[in-house]
Amino acid sequence: MSFSTELKEEISKTENLADKKSVEYELIGYLISNHINIEKDNVRFTTENEYNINRFSRLLSNLKINDYKISLQGKVFTIIFKEKELEKIDKINLKNVSQEEAKWIIRGAYLGGGSMNNPENKYHLELSIAKEENTEEIIKMLKYFDIKGNIIKKKKGYSIYLKDGEEISKFLALLGAHKSVIKFEEIRVQREMNNKINRIVNCETANLNKTINASIEQIEAIRKLKKTKEFDKLEEPLKEIANLRLENPNLSLIELGKMLKTPIGKSGVNYRLKKIMEIAYGK
Repeated sequence: MSFSTELKEEISKTENLADKKSVEYELIGYLISNHINIEKDNVRFTTENEYNINRFSRLLSNLKINDYKISLQGKVFTIIFKEKELEKIDKINLKNVSQEEAKWIIRGAYLGGGSMNNPENKYHLELSIAKEENTEEIIKMLKYFDIKGNIIKKKKGYSIYLKDGEEISKFLALLGAHKSVIKFEEIRVQREMNNKINRIVNCETANLNKTINASIEQIEAIRKLKKTKEFDKLEEPLKEIANLRLENPNLSLIELGKMLKTPIGKSGVNYRLKKIMEIAYGK
């Protein structure tokens, strides 16, 4: 089962259906999503999630809207009821809702038209809303909870999307999906750890490549000096470090410095090898 499916299952099982107000606001959230169609006085909601269709039907039943039909075609569930049945619920102005009411609307909107990518691959949560004005109101509601969403125009309706891990985590907590929050955070920690390890490995690889390339240049310079007999004219400290470099092409400057008869630091080794390069190439 995908993360998105598990998330909707968890939210669908949230037991807050005893409170008529919360049921009404959650239903409104469903109704403003782009998975709702109203044709010939019929309201139609479609979803591939069985728990979601059950949740929607329970909302209707709790509001005394009992004349509905559920059908299944392939993997798609459809529920249909008469538009006039919506007269049984209070008229709600999305521009004038409290923080608690906003939470219920957002939950319904996600169940109605929300989706989420597998967070192991990338962070992307989306809410699909039918009308622009409702999309903008949801953005305002999210600000109640310090959640910043972005809007994009689609072929059908609009979408609010979140791509930041912290924002998505807050959104899941807002929905009441506590198990999903824990799972998401575990994935986040693992991803961040993997990214950190990759950065360290890449940095170490880059440093190793730099060391190897420098070593190759140094060895070429030393061999050139030996070939032209200039090597014998070098001072003893330069000869000593040159011979150590030839024998130990993979060692770092620090390691080479420790192997000298009189150990010196990294800067001292670097100075001697640079001196050898200057003599070899006349720089």
